[in-house]
Amino acid sequence: MAAVYKSLAKTSKSDKMDIDDDAKNGSSNGLRKNKQRVLILSSRGVTHRHRHLLNDLAAMLPHGRKDAKFDSKSKLYQLNELAELYNCNNVMFFEARKGKDLYMWFSKVPNGPTIKFHAQNLHTMEELHFQGNCLKGSRPILSFDATFETEPHLQVIKEVFTHMFGVPEGARKSKPFIDHVMGFSVADGKIWIRNYEIREVAKTKGEGEEEEEEETSKKSKKGGDSRETDISLIEIGPRFVLTPIIIQEGAFGGPIIYENKRFISPNHVRAELRRGKASKHVARQEQTRDNLARKRKLGLENGEVFKDKSGLDTRELFA
Repeated sequence: MAAVYKSLAKTSKSDKMDIDDDAKNGSSNGLRKNKQRVLILSSRGVTHRHRHLLNDLAAMLPHGRKDAKFDSKSKLYQLNELAELYNCNNVMFFEARKGKDLYMWFSKVPNGPTIKFHAQNLHTMEELHFQGNCLKGSRPILSFDATFETEPHLQVIKEVFTHMFGVPEGARKSKPFIDHVMGFSVADGKIWIRNYEIREVAKTKGEGEEEEEEETSKKSKKGGDSRETDISLIEIGPRFVLTPIIIQEGAFGGPIIYENKRFISPNHVRAELRRGKASKHVARQEQTRDNLARKRKLGLENGEVFKDKSGLDTRELFA
């Protein structure tokens, strides 16, 4: 038993030395591990569609951690302490307003920045019924539009999206496969997000290519597989559109370094629609009031003609 213990102790020490040497070599080579963890949570008042979108994103991010609903909508700085408690350096917060509007907060904890988006055109995976499918926990390829390199605020958004949606290699629940692509494109001042599956299908050979196929099969038998495949992209969802509103320098706080002047709040849009309907109603009421006043001046009321009363009127005689 003593000899067995000594041999095991020697192997454990040698393994530790190898691990230390690898760590030193990695640090000397300048390689940094991408250690990203995302805290995903929502506020009170989210609808079923918002909740399904949150579940879809949580399933796509194996380096994320879901948490219970956050009560406060004004004290968002408390999310920094919550992220540190769960050892997360990214926060994705879904804020619902009036049971209709959805605002998404992307923040880097603890130093920032923080980006606030307005989410529109939400479509979840179950709602779309697409044919594609991907492995749960697989790592995505992030495809960004060339427009992200044109303006400074878009460069900040691209870096934050890379940390949020880019699954780090060797994450706890991630799979060593890359079978889907997340596309980010900018159009009309908004960011359009789509998710596609990478599907590989073997090419179909024609009648004239049978001889070539036999030659390739002989070569493949000798060494290596030389089959050709068609690669296509099939959308699998979810899909949504984000409109950037503000970018703060800190984590859920600090000075505003970017503000979208073209953004119009959905509350303001609904208020303008109500004012338009109210103005039509007010104009209709004023028109009816003017018509009644005009009839009174002409002595007409309810479509009847009222003449001057005289003493010989039968109504007066036999009243």
